[in-house]
Amino acid sequence: MTPSPARAHRIAVIAYDGVVLADFATPSTLFEVVRGNDDGPCYEVRHCAVRNRTARSGSLELRVRHTLTGLRDADTVIVPGMCDPHAAVDPALVRALRASSERGARLVSICTGAFALAATGLLDGRRATTHWACAEELARRHPAIDVDPNVLYVDDGGPLSSAGASAALDLCLHLVRRDHGAEIAARAARLAVAPLERPGGQAQFVERRTDAVHGGSLQPLLEWIEHHLDEPLDVESLAARVSVSPRTLHRRFAEQTGTTPLGWVLDARVREARRLLETGSLPIERVAASTGFGSGVSLREHFRRRLGVAPTEYRRAFRS
Repeated sequence: MTPSPARAHRIAVIAYDGVVLADFATPSTLFEVVRGNDDGPCYEVRHCAVRNRTARSGSLELRVRHTLTGLRDADTVIVPGMCDPHAAVDPALVRALRASSERGARLVSICTGAFALAATGLLDGRRATTHWACAEELARRHPAIDVDPNVLYVDDGGPLSSAGASAALDLCLHLVRRDHGAEIAARAARLAVAPLERPGGQAQFVERRTDAVHGGSLQPLLEWIEHHLDEPLDVESLAARVSVSPRTLHRRFAEQTGTTPLGWVLDARVREARRLLETGSLPIERVAASTGFGSGVSLREHFRRRLGVAPTEYRRAFRS
């Protein structure tokens, strides 16, 4: 007797008012094209609306086939990002996500979809991520969550979460690899014209600018630092420039920037190195000298530590 073919893994993608269309489309598109070695579909993708099989996003209205009842036998439930992370999460969605978790479904959030997942309480005591620009707000509203703004995605055995934009694709490919192995995931990555090996621990490319402390007492010093990165910038010299003690400077940096003076300088140097790598063809040693790292070895060390990639890899990916 011929055995029955294995059932495709059921994935439910949530549609709700204010959903980010790119976050909704990425898993929908990727999982629908994944094929096994027998060329059969690996996943069955369904779209489930929170209300009335419709969802609005900007000037568009989505019409889908399922309501939240479609989650009842889904193996994986994906919550795309919300355009307004301050918006209230529909109680019906919270209940449906909790019920899915209780019966063993895998829960996944994309970008600001982490706010909806956080509302269920299922991320409490766990590590999660979201778009770096919203990470502080997520941590403020849900202090029981260990919010990590520096990674592309988190998979620590509980609900999974990803950062914004392209990180959704990274997480989806990670799920394919987990479910079906590297060969099928590599095939899916080629179809998506995307790199397969971009690990979740790679850093989000976070911007930290002087306007983050606009009007603060440190703003003139921060602007001066931006234009003198190739000079020696130790705590003593920076403190002397604003006529305070090193201890006072440390306190003001902690209050106004959330980091240390040297931490800020290193971030500024890496940011300028990124700009040079994106826009020019200077050798790595010249980039290091122009940004105050002194040597290519030092630049590579700090660049990889903060961004998770080497300067040469970053240049290949982002040079305009």
